[in-house]
Amino acid sequence: MTRMAHVLGAAGEGGAELFYERLTAALARAGDDVLPVMRHSPARARRMQAAGLAPVQLGFGGMLDLATTWRLRGVLSRFAPRIVVAWMNRAARHTPTGPWVLAGRLGGYYDLRYYRRCDHLIGNTQAIVDWITAQGWNPARVHHLPNFAPDLAGVTPSRPEMPPGAKLVVAAGRLHRNKAFDVLIRALPRLPGVHAMIAGEGPERASLQALARAEGVAERVHLPGWRTDTAALIAGCDVFVCPSRHEPLGNVVIEAFSAARPVVATLSDGPRALVEDGRTGRLVPIEDPAALAEAIASLLEDPAATAHLAAAGRAEYEAVHAEAAVVARWRAALLQMEKT
Repeated sequence: MTRMAHVLGAAGEGGAELFYERLTAALARAGDDVLPVMRHSPARARRMQAAGLAPVQLGFGGMLDLATTWRLRGVLSRFAPRIVVAWMNRAARHTPTGPWVLAGRLGGYYDLRYYRRCDHLIGNTQAIVDWITAQGWNPARVHHLPNFAPDLAGVTPSRPEMPPGAKLVVAAGRLHRNKAFDVLIRALPRLPGVHAMIAGEGPERASLQALARAEGVAERVHLPGWRTDTAALIAGCDVFVCPSRHEPLGNVVIEAFSAARPVVATLSDGPRALVEDGRTGRLVPIEDPAALAEAIASLLEDPAATAHLAAAGRAEYEAVHAEAAVVARWRAALLQMEKT
């Protein structure tokens, strides 16, 4: 058993924040003594309390917020962890050194100046780990620890109201240019009768709605906002799509594997590492609506190939991205960090 604190300074509901919740709860279930310290979020706090955790909420403000660092030092000193994991830039900036091992967890190519006090760094893809070591970090102190997704086998599927026989593709994430949901919308005119549900919220909502109208597919684009039933939406789709321009990992791809749904993704960093083209999914060039549409159509038109990809993705999930396998890797790595 390891006594550990996990510090999250972000307030969003993206993949990193959701995985923070999943991992801290899973580590506690595995027998570790876990203290979550997080930015104020009543909804997240309720979810973590329901998982049996007792989160501490702090402000985690901007550069002038000195109170959070001072309070965090007190929280950690009283809890006396052997290891502290700071999740992303804001947490790394606020987390003090002390009689504990300090590890920074990165889910992207972040500014490493925020992590200069850390003893170890954790990247959730091998590409991120390689990039960190290329910046001069000792490879012995940089660790590849992947994400896991919940097991979606048996989840009751959910689909929006559509015409009989219509096919559904689902995408999920923050409505941000990096996610390239506009490319998916531009692919829809080449996919007659196919509906797209894009679950998420963000600054691109208005422009995506305008684009759907301009492309003549507004009635086939569903933008339901943030959903608490994303697992059911993924389980209910005919094809899951990750069209990102920039995607360091892509938790949603792992969730689609878990749900045994066929995946079409772009050659951005994360999906390229997760998906083996032609075996566990289809990979297409970034920023190419025609190629995206062709890959989606090829799966919708070939049920046997679709079933094969879906089964291979599920097998990949069970071998690499299931909770038990990933938690075992995290526990072993954190234990090793304590000793170095």
